[in-house]
Amino acid sequence: MRRLFLPLLLAVGCAEPAPQKADETPTDTGPAETPEDTGEPPEDTTPPEDTSPPEDTSPPEDTTPPEDTSPPEPDAFQECFWPTYGDEGWYDPDYAQFEPTLGSHCVGTNHQDVLDIERVVFVGDSITVGSPPTPDDQFYRSVLADMLAAEYGLDAPSWLWKGVNIIDGTSLIMEDGDFASCAKWGARTDDLMQDHDQIVDCIPEDQRDKATLVVMTAGGNDLFNLTQGFIDGEPVEDLWAQTFEFMELMREAVEWLTEPGRFPNGVYVVFANLYEYTDGTGDFTTCPGAEFAGFGVMTDPAWFEMIQWAQEEYMAIATEYGVDMLFLNESFCGHGYDRDDPNNRCYREPSAELWFDLTCIHPSPEGHAAIAEMFYAIVTE
Repeated sequence: MRRLFLPLLLAVGCAEPAPQKADETPTDTGPAETPEDTGEPPEDTTPPEDTSPPEDTSPPEDTTPPEDTSPPEPDAFQECFWPTYGDEGWYDPDYAQFEPTLGSHCVGTNHQDVLDIERVVFVGDSITVGSPPTPDDQFYRSVLADMLAAEYGLDAPSWLWKGVNIIDGTSLIMEDGDFASCAKWGARTDDLMQDHDQIVDCIPEDQRDKATLVVMTAGGNDLFNLTQGFIDGEPVEDLWAQTFEFMELMREAVEWLTEPGRFPNGVYVVFANLYEYTDGTGDFTTCPGAEFAGFGVMTDPAWFEMIQWAQEEYMAIATEYGVDMLFLNESFCGHGYDRDDPNNRCYREPSAELWFDLTCIHPSPEGHAAIAEMFYAIVTE
């Protein structure tokens, strides 16, 4: 087998190359054909010059106004009351949420223009009636009645109307001149319309055609009962229900007074919010007489929260019905039995007057004078 393989291999390696086919054309390697000259210039294929302005890569100008690092201006309530009013950690009422219109005098709101009145009615509690040891002619209703009589040309009441019946806890006579008083010692908000009908008694139907001004202080005895409930250990939920109820009665009284058509020639309502003699501290022992009644230092936050809510409800009522509220609490703070403490938030000055009498809960002659001036300022602005 090896001998046969060698000749075959030699035969393959000595074969002649294959001849070129006759129909194969050699490749033309001559010069390329010159294009025809048309006499026109050749088309310019140069890209057009970019004339757009160069891209601005500098950072944009900062137009943000510089940060104001100056201290914030005090709001209207801080200007009217004290610099820390409304600060966190305190139980100051949030009056601003109701968007009231404040009077320039800072002692109350300014929702009414009392242009003319024919009759003045006082309703409420012992603050309005007046009580010893303050003399009758120095009660705020007595002083205010004379001021309003002079301002609006009304028939002023006599000394008899200004007096107090210490047995019944009312004025000696209900009506005199163009003035009436149905306020009573110990009255609560349920005495305005529900139990004793002070408002209806003092404003009978045959008197409702007169332009009437209604002045009232109500809720102080409700606050007293509420405080007593805390001392007695009543359930907090029951005390909240009590708070809701007495403020709802206050709302119903104002709603009745402002019912459209009830006073065809107009009615104006001004009421005061709640005050207390501790200057916001809750230390009832500052008044000597309070210890005999079993009052100590109030520390339960629920008590402060209930008062805060009630104060806000007074403002809610004033704004909702377009009537006016006197800042009795804020105006008397700094004139209570803790007024001499310079660390008190509403501390005024070393010579600040005491506006409460020895009963702890009633105004002194100075307090009555202040209330008369404040009501007058609200009515006449």
